[in-house]
Amino acid sequence: MEHPLAPRIAAYVAGKMPDVTDVAVLDVERISGGASRETYRFRLSWREGAQARERRLILRRDPPASLIDTERRVEFEAYRAFHGSAVPVPEMLWLEEADDALDHPFFIAEELSGYQAAPQLLFAGGYDAVLPRVAERKWTILGEIAKADPAALGLTQVMPAPALDACWRRELDHWEAIFDKEMSAKEGAEPQPIARAAIRWLRANPPPPAQKLSVVHGDYRTGNFLYDEAGDIHGVLDWEMAHLGDPLEDLAWGFNPIWRFGRGLAGGLISKPAAVALWEAASGLHCDPKALHWWELFNCVKGQGIWVGSARAFIDGGNREPIMVYPAWWLLNAQDRAILEVMGRL
Repeated sequence: MEHPLAPRIAAYVAGKMPDVTDVAVLDVERISGGASRETYRFRLSWREGAQARERRLILRRDPPASLIDTERRVEFEAYRAFHGSAVPVPEMLWLEEADDALDHPFFIAEELSGYQAAPQLLFAGGYDAVLPRVAERKWTILGEIAKADPAALGLTQVMPAPALDACWRRELDHWEAIFDKEMSAKEGAEPQPIARAAIRWLRANPPPPAQKLSVVHGDYRTGNFLYDEAGDIHGVLDWEMAHLGDPLEDLAWGFNPIWRFGRGLAGGLISKPAAVALWEAASGLHCDPKALHWWELFNCVKGQGIWVGSARAFIDGGNREPIMVYPAWWLLNAQDRAILEVMGRL
């Protein structure tokens, strides 16, 4: 049975490819797990003269409500900026910000097929021999992101550029507002005393100004990149929280204790000092331990803000996908424990 989106996608693509014929969309399949965008894979076929062509593509569409509110143009432009660089990402094809074609805004990109993303598979035993290679590539690529010049990439045109001494405050203000919004809700609100205590400490002990303004991926962790059997990384995914800020924010997010996957290692892969050394070598930047600690605690608060926000979207009925309530059920207590651990209070 043809997927109901197939003819609508085909009509849209045909309008973007006026010089081809017989445009068809086949094998549309929803990819589970997307909490900020609905993600589908499909095959696009068409003819150029007498020659038949085909390509596997990805559609990312805005849902009615999401785990985090993000700008699709920011995500699209972040991917496009890094395509063809030392940071492997899929090619972006079309961005549609109107609702007419598919009811919600969306973008279409190439599919990087034949690779894996799941941490569960990575740590199941079959990849043990290549985990050091995965770790090397993971933090080297993150260093390349930190090293990049946002202005040269054209990203200062689509992402606000805070002053170096304002990066921390902007991010903390944003995520504290998530908790404030939750407390103003009529039902299901929780006071989050541990996260609030962390916020008070963060405000009383601000970090030094960022050493440079960098592109911050926002969710750079094991599980958001595509790897192969040799341990190489072929695609960094999920740029929906990308912004400009302190590069230590990205480094610290990967050190959130919940991303150890029970293995006691940074990202489940290697020790934190080893990861920092790889990042420093690739980025040319210095990781100040006290500043990193501030950003580690901030990222624990940010994580809790994401889980609380996803629960709120589910409770309010804006999005009843299981992925919206699962993080709250699974991670709220774990994130509280992570906050206490980073604060030395566990």
